[in-house]
Amino acid sequence: MSQPLIIQGGMGVAVSNWRLARSVAQLGQLGVISGTLLAVVFARRLQAGDPGGHMADAMVHFPLPTITERVLASYFLPGGKAAAAPFKPVAMPGVNLSKPLNELTVLANFVEIHLAKQGHNNPVGINLLEKIQVATLASLYGAMLAGVDYVLMGAGIPREIPGVLDRFAAGEAAEIAIDVLGAPAGTKTTARFDPAELFGGPAPQLRRPQFLAIVSSATLAITLAKKSTGRVDGFIVEGDVAGGHNAPPRGQLQLSAIGEPVYGPRDVPDLPKIAAIGLPFWLAGAYADPAKIAEARAAGATGVQIGTAFAFCDESAVRPDLKLEVCRLALQGKAGVYTDPLASPTGFPFKVLQVEGTLSAENVYAARPRICDLGYLRDPYSRPDGSIGYRCAAEPGEDYVRKQGETPALAGRKCLCNGLLATAGLGQSRPDGTVEPPILTAGNDVSQLARFIPAGCESYTAADVIRFLLGESAAT
Repeated sequence: MSQPLIIQGGMGVAVSNWRLARSVAQLGQLGVISGTLLAVVFARRLQAGDPGGHMADAMVHFPLPTITERVLASYFLPGGKAAAAPFKPVAMPGVNLSKPLNELTVLANFVEIHLAKQGHNNPVGINLLEKIQVATLASLYGAMLAGVDYVLMGAGIPREIPGVLDRFAAGEAAEIAIDVLGAPAGTKTTARFDPAELFGGPAPQLRRPQFLAIVSSATLAITLAKKSTGRVDGFIVEGDVAGGHNAPPRGQLQLSAIGEPVYGPRDVPDLPKIAAIGLPFWLAGAYADPAKIAEARAAGATGVQIGTAFAFCDESAVRPDLKLEVCRLALQGKAGVYTDPLASPTGFPFKVLQVEGTLSAENVYAARPRICDLGYLRDPYSRPDGSIGYRCAAEPGEDYVRKQGETPALAGRKCLCNGLLATAGLGQSRPDGTVEPPILTAGNDVSQLARFIPAGCESYTAADVIRFLLGESAAT
């Protein structure tokens, strides 16, 4: 398989949806879907009535129709739910997913990849967060059933994932270790997925996708290349100006005058060392410019990963009104992000785009009651009796403290699960008549979005981005 010059980032919750990934792949670059919370996204699409019938079209190809029937019976609402009605909840994930959640997760990932691969013969990838360990195995297997070509994973140390891909390709069961806070020394908790249980007998052999680890340092890249459980096929080297979660600065955390983490020379990836590993790598973080692509290639990179430029194009799943507002801010030179050291309950710095009416506004954040009803960013922790509990620093404070969490960890935390779903137009309706407010993330170069917008327009397409990156004017 020839390697792409441009990888489209797998962003947010449903931002990098099948439409965006398919459009980029049709243009000859690597389209990537976001696998984050995809079970919830899929269930809510079905409750919205499956506009256009795309989910139904893809489910016909799923090899286990009894699972499809069970999922449809649970979530599909012909014509869609009433606008003010809440979405039916999806069970929160734990170390080993319940059978219904396992099936829903596999089917959701299959459908998204299947749709992204229609209408062309080019590769498609899936992006997952290592931090969300409990949903990883079912997500990977569903994507592999649909023939996913690349798996991209960061936000942690995904050392075990290459071996998982090997085992799933052989039709075998796989396990990964689950990080449990406060677990006694010497104990190990694992999550397990057995394809044979899904099929009720021997599982088919599948094609193994290429695995690209998202890293921020040469040290991590070298470690993964040498110590992963299977073959690592390349790296995406992400700088601190990239959107979403960022790696924390090395050393003791220092904050700027406005409260952002301060990055220094130690945080600049050592590209010669990464190149010396001998595997393809792509650079990410403000590379959406032909000159920057040339710079990356001169440094030995195969190409670049681009996120923010694609996040606000017509094909992404960001709510149309939010995309329009961000494009207008960019045209006015007013689009900007804040690297928030507190927003994410994961503890990683998280870039928040400053837009009125979203969780970036203090009044919107203060008005939202703390609710944790999705649970994908919860941390497993060891209870005094040895059992496993789950807590999130964005949940109600009294619940978090009752679960042995420390009060200072609650400050400034935002519910990214609900906020990012709202960004994609899938926000939950609450009993008081409100809808979950969105939260937008973007890289530092969101201020440069105007370069992709054709003259006289307020929006742009994935094709406009690709044309610009390949050296053509977006206005042509």
